[in-house]
Amino acid sequence: MTEISAAVVKDLREKTGAGMMECKKALTDAGGDFEKAIDILRQKGLASAAKKASRSASQGLIGSYIHMDKLGVMLEVNCETDFVARTDDFQSLVKDIAMHIAATNPTYLSREDVSPDVIAREKDIYRAQVIGKPEQVVEKILDGKLEKFYTDTCLVDQIFVKDPDGKKKVRDIVTEKIAKLGENIVIRRFVRFHLGETLPSEPKSC
Repeated sequence: MTEISAAVVKDLREKTGAGMMECKKALTDAGGDFEKAIDILRQKGLASAAKKASRSASQGLIGSYIHMDKLGVMLEVNCETDFVARTDDFQSLVKDIAMHIAATNPTYLSREDVSPDVIAREKDIYRAQVIGKPEQVVEKILDGKLEKFYTDTCLVDQIFVKDPDGKKKVRDIVTEKIAKLGENIVIRRFVRFHLGETLPSEPKSC
């Protein structure tokens, strides 16, 4: 049986936020392989987070971020209890998401918020770009381009700007916090202001 040192368990706990016993068990199950243990904890966390997704979340925070007095973001992130809302982990998550919104300027919260008319218009544009290709190829191309559209415009589908590996989406960092804090967490809404931007109803000045 592989001997698991307390130092390795501590390192895994600091990296994942999981409990000491969970970390020790994951390392044991992984035969001492640190990266495999991380994968095991992440898989367990995702399963746990999925079970919490249906639970009501009406507490939380209204967060904000102002950049050089020219760009601002406000957002509402909900959790289940005021206790979790006051934790450093939750407050850091809200701040990080606000900064992400400031940097990436998403149009929608999630792909479910994109209207069918917008999706149809995007598909028409993509279809016009691949005229002459076999239909089965066209459909695959359309699916790929539409997925890219979601990644570009939908907050939870965007790659999180602070992820050093450029792989985790915003929804992934929320899921990780759900697993760590033990409560459902929901990004409810957001708004982004940029000084001098023209609102849709405003005429452009000459």
